[in-house]
Amino acid sequence: MKYKMLSSLIVVCILCSGVILYILEKERAEGDPKTVEHDEDVVELTFWRNSGNENFNQAYITLVDEFEATHPHIKINMEANYWGSDYELRLRTEIVADNPPDIMTIDSPNLGLYAKAGSLLSLDARMREEGDIDDILDSTLEGLAYDEEIYLAPIIESSIGLYYNIHLFEEAGIPLPSPVEPMSWNEVLDIAKKINNPSEDIYGIDPAQGFNTGEGPAYFKTPILWQFGGDVLSPDNQTAEGYLNSEESLKALQFYQDLYVEHEVATLQLPPRALETNKLAMTILGSWDLEALQSVEDLTLGKDFGVAPLPVESVRVVPSGGWAVGISSKTKYPDEAWQFVKFLTSYEGSKTFVEMTGDIPARYSVAEAIPELNEYPKNIFVEQVQQYSRIRPITPVYSLVSLAIKELFEDVGIKGEDVEEAADEAVIKINQALEKD
Repeated sequence: MKYKMLSSLIVVCILCSGVILYILEKERAEGDPKTVEHDEDVVELTFWRNSGNENFNQAYITLVDEFEATHPHIKINMEANYWGSDYELRLRTEIVADNPPDIMTIDSPNLGLYAKAGSLLSLDARMREEGDIDDILDSTLEGLAYDEEIYLAPIIESSIGLYYNIHLFEEAGIPLPSPVEPMSWNEVLDIAKKINNPSEDIYGIDPAQGFNTGEGPAYFKTPILWQFGGDVLSPDNQTAEGYLNSEESLKALQFYQDLYVEHEVATLQLPPRALETNKLAMTILGSWDLEALQSVEDLTLGKDFGVAPLPVESVRVVPSGGWAVGISSKTKYPDEAWQFVKFLTSYEGSKTFVEMTGDIPARYSVAEAIPELNEYPKNIFVEQVQQYSRIRPITPVYSLVSLAIKELFEDVGIKGEDVEEAADEAVIKINQALEKD
């Protein structure tokens, strides 16, 4: 009898153990919160981005840390790269090798190349459903789309303005520029003539960041064409004929050339730190340059230098567009990647980034929430980018368009070539690239 009872107890224990194991396995399979946290694999995402100054880099580090703290099942392996052509070359090499990062920053004018090649995941549905796109600047949103599909999400925007040396203005007895109303380019020229003194290495104006490499020349110089009523490409981005060599564009190019050749108020080789050392009356700089200038010892905003809106001619317009965040079409984890992109570019992510870097936000709500963005001088950049900004052409061959613009301004500014002939040559280069696309 005892052996029979013992056998029965053993059977009951085995049955109970089986039931318990079944329940545990069922809960684990259904996502019981007590077990999933321990058993779920961590998703690792690679994130390549453009590098910047110390505050810029730290802002990204802070946001990654905040995201990982609230998304413990996702790890972001972030890598910063120099933002110029080296980064683009490496990114494109890895894409061709079928080994792209899951998430990447892309300079928005280059969007067409990546989107047409199928390298980017369309964010259109996600952005429209969860990206709060009504809060994003119209021109910014336009620059994130290719063939009416949104592929990138923005954190910040960019703008440019007129920076001037207060001491040189006061010594010449010239009233300081208005912080509200932009001067015309002819007014800028008149002031430059009065201050210009090459024998003392003092120059009137650096109109568009000299003659640099990379995307800078197109970013700073294309607005001059726009301001005179010209353009680079047709509205459908199919031809440069009749646009880059239009009467309005030629007028802009001639004005630009005259600053160097006829009036000599601009020079090919400025003294080092010309604005800071009272050797340059006016220059066109980016919104991001404000933080750098304010960090210079013995250089004070309002005492040594000031900021004014970008000069105008027949049209008031400034450039927009910059680095934005996209997702590789090859990622194995599109949902997790989107969670990170959405966090970075949300109101909270953008606000944190802007507060740490001093950059101009891509969201209206962030601009409203930060007091200094509504005060001089940052309100100048905010107003410009919100009301007067225009994107550079979105085309798969934009890099060649950018190069042609760079070379065009070099031809008329450095070489002093006939502006009409130089423009016609640039049109041929661009149209050949468009035809091969």
